[in-house]
Amino acid sequence: MANTTAVLLAAGAGTRLGHGPKALLPFRGGTLVEHAAAVLRDGGCSDVIVVVGAGAAEVAALQQPGSALAGCRLVRNDDWASGMGGSFHLGVASMRAGHNVLVALVDQPGVSPALVARLIAAHRPGRITAAGYRGAAGGLHRGHPIIFDPLLAVQAAAISNGDVGARDFLRSHPELIDLVDCGDLFDGADLDTESDLHLLGGPAASGAPGA
Repeated sequence: MANTTAVLLAAGAGTRLGHGPKALLPFRGGTLVEHAAAVLRDGGCSDVIVVVGAGAAEVAALQQPGSALAGCRLVRNDDWASGMGGSFHLGVASMRAGHNVLVALVDQPGVSPALVARLIAAHRPGRITAAGYRGAAGGLHRGHPIIFDPLLAVQAAAISNGDVGARDFLRSHPELIDLVDCGDLFDGADLDTESDLHLLGGPAASGAPGA
């Protein structure tokens, strides 16, 4: 099984939410970016790349010995205001050769190590593996995290721009995507607006790898 590099997209300013960069929001005695990095590592990612932008200096200051960010590679996106496309591109460009790429968002505190481990275990060479969540109609819809085969990650990053990220590539190649039902572990919610702040104080997103 190929190793998996996590690309954690954590560059935004959190303008819609209105509480500063989401990466620096307090969560369980630390910050969201520290929590997300720990989840990715505990879930089985061998390498964690954190793409930072707004609040980059503050995130870098958290990278102390013993911190969840210790050992992570920080990649700075100076053009973070243009959207996540640039961050996705920089993250993929920084990955280790031959590694699968798991793309995660810093504003999903409900993602657990068990969810990450499930996706890694389900991933097949030459494919894209995405977490699936059940909507009101009952069917699975694609969400994050998403794992890309190395070559597919490069291809997706090559056409990413603005706030689109890999969306256009994914829409153009549905035949490459395997949806993995993760609805028993998480509902796919992220922190976008003030009404989502309850996600920072909800039940622990627990789960050991493989649970």
